[in-house]
Amino acid sequence: MSTVKTVLRFLMAALFMASGVTHFARPEFFIAIVPPYLPFPDALVAISGAAEIAGAIGLLIPRFTRAAAWGLIALLIAVFPANLHMALHPELFPQIPSAGLWVRLPLQGVLIAWAFWFTHPVPVFDSSTGGLP
Repeated sequence: MSTVKTVLRFLMAALFMASGVTHFARPEFFIAIVPPYLPFPDALVAISGAAEIAGAIGLLIPRFTRAAAWGLIALLIAVFPANLHMALHPELFPQIPSAGLWVRLPLQGVLIAWAFWFTHPVPVFDSSTGGLP
């Protein structure tokens, strides 16, 4: 894996680890963004926080990087309704500028694309083929 890709993998892991830990340290914020049509917001926040932590750890273990990346993609898709709920109801989140709520939506796509980058196997150098895998 290239140095840049390795650094970005560690950065992504750090971001998801920080977010996952925050789900447990400050759950009230995350509970507030769970759309009202979803049941058990406390449990959903704990599950999503644990999934972020597990995904972050998985990214750091080469054997699990691909599976962790796919898991984080699934998680990002699963939490999208919370981001959409926030954007559609800015009055519920006056501490966050409305534009910031809308920016979160395409940011999910960026995070999904970033995680997708880690779903591809790392090619192995094969000297018998001139370096082609």
